[in-house]
Amino acid sequence: MKENKKYRILVSGGGTGGHIFPAIAIANALKARWENAEILFVGAKGRMEMEKVPQAGFPIEGLWISGIQRRLTLKNLSFPFKLIHSLLKARHIVKQFQPDVVIGTGGYASGPLLKAAASLGFPTLILEQNSYPGITNKWLGKVVDVVCTAYEGMEKYFPAEKIVITGSPIRKNIREMKITPAEARKSFGLDENRKLLLIIGGSQGALRINEAVAKNVEQLLASGIQIIWQTGKLSLPMAEKSILNSKFRNRVVVREFIYEMDKAYAAADVVVSRAGAIAIAEIVQVGKPAIFIPLPSAAEDHQTRNAKALAEKNAALLLAEKNAARDLFEKVNGLMKEEKKTETIKENLRQFEHGDATEKIVEEVLKLTKQKKG
Repeated sequence: MKENKKYRILVSGGGTGGHIFPAIAIANALKARWENAEILFVGAKGRMEMEKVPQAGFPIEGLWISGIQRRLTLKNLSFPFKLIHSLLKARHIVKQFQPDVVIGTGGYASGPLLKAAASLGFPTLILEQNSYPGITNKWLGKVVDVVCTAYEGMEKYFPAEKIVITGSPIRKNIREMKITPAEARKSFGLDENRKLLLIIGGSQGALRINEAVAKNVEQLLASGIQIIWQTGKLSLPMAEKSILNSKFRNRVVVREFIYEMDKAYAAADVVVSRAGAIAIAEIVQVGKPAIFIPLPSAAEDHQTRNAKALAEKNAALLLAEKNAARDLFEKVNGLMKEEKKTETIKENLRQFEHGDATEKIVEEVLKLTKQKKG
């Protein structure tokens, strides 16, 4: 039932799709609950959210903020000035907007915004989707009211009384996937009955994964399977060149970006992917056996930790990026041929399901809006 009160909500999430799309999913769910809600996003100037959030229909303010580099660099000299500037602007935004609740899903801008909101006494919530939190969320966990997580055992990093296990918000079309594997394969112009490997290089591409696939693509296709391969913009020419002279070229679809991911997941028997929180959440939701190739340079190596959480429960396979070119075919072929193994993985994936994470987070937001503002 929709309510008449006009709720005012600040949301910050950016830098990567893994932060932006959950933030948009939460905002859309809040808008569905409260039709006249006023929702304002706060992002980092020059980052992906400044484009994606307006495309989703929400206004956004930009902060002059960036991450601190892990190596000695001149860029780090400007970080303290950016942080102070962003904290002051975030404080001004919060005071002016007077939100009922402030939500952070990760990214550079969420630190200053949530810190400012908490210091001013406004209800605050962060979403930590990874099994190992980044520096910003570790810092924010001490001051916010609620920490929504996707994994158990997060008491090591956050106060236990603040933690609510919700899972990760995922796209509605994937959550409510209805298309059959045969229909999905047909929609890509592929054989309805032949086994299929889905390769997801991430929305911005994953060079090392794509290089490993290019090296193994002919052997993979020769084994009898077909492939849907999302490359990202930079790797597209390399991927297309790798199959140019293949006699199995009609069995592979190469795309820079796949917009209908529900169909791609439905078509797949096995998935090769990075191990970001959203990728894992979607693969858990669709129940597909996966080979995760974590990005080793991800903050605090959290992708490896994410993948290990599943691999240790025999719910996925973990392949180090440095070994991808050498071992990819063997890992894929093993899953394609060993049905007992894939069934075990599918069964074990169920323990990582969290139902409708978006609605669980909305319920926590609703509880916070009942708190008295400072």
